[in-house]
Amino acid sequence: MSTDQIIAISIIAVALVYAIIIYNGLVNLKHAVAKAWSNIDVLLKQRNEELPKLVATCQQYMKYEQETLRQVIEARSQVTSAQQHGSAKELGRAETQLRSGLGQLFALAENYPELQSNQSFQQLQQRISALENSIADRREFYNEAVNNNNVRIEQFPDVLVARFFKFKGADLLEFEEHEKKDVNIKDLFSQ
Repeated sequence: MSTDQIIAISIIAVALVYAIIIYNGLVNLKHAVAKAWSNIDVLLKQRNEELPKLVATCQQYMKYEQETLRQVIEARSQVTSAQQHGSAKELGRAETQLRSGLGQLFALAENYPELQSNQSFQQLQQRISALENSIADRREFYNEAVNNNNVRIEQFPDVLVARFFKFKGADLLEFEEHEKKDVNIKDLFSQ
């Protein structure tokens, strides 16, 4: 073998090893996104199991707030549908609606002292609030994994391997703007 052939083979071997390293890194990122989504999914399922219990408890006391209760149940259904489709954008919209409904429900519950003193309601409210906090934490991890994945598949030379093996970007899990703004408590009580 000539020196030129050895150099050519060495260059090809180094390029191949480098491409394998890039590929393995992209696979790790893809699975990190899937794992983070799965972590959110578990918490959403847990919360969705608690919501009918909360609504049933509230219905016993909140005779005049049926529209709010209906909105929570409808939003829960939309979250479940978005979960099944695996769409971060759809889930973000549905989550915004559900969080808004729950906020309104908890604010309206303040008008019902008997409901507020109900131990079952208190436990469900605490459980759902804890799940909401966990979902927010997991959403942060998910968005970080998505960001890392999306940056890597766009960076050179990773983009070459990503395109060749058809790696795809993922959507961030974002809530709509009105979810981020401050809540006017007076408006909630005047409904």
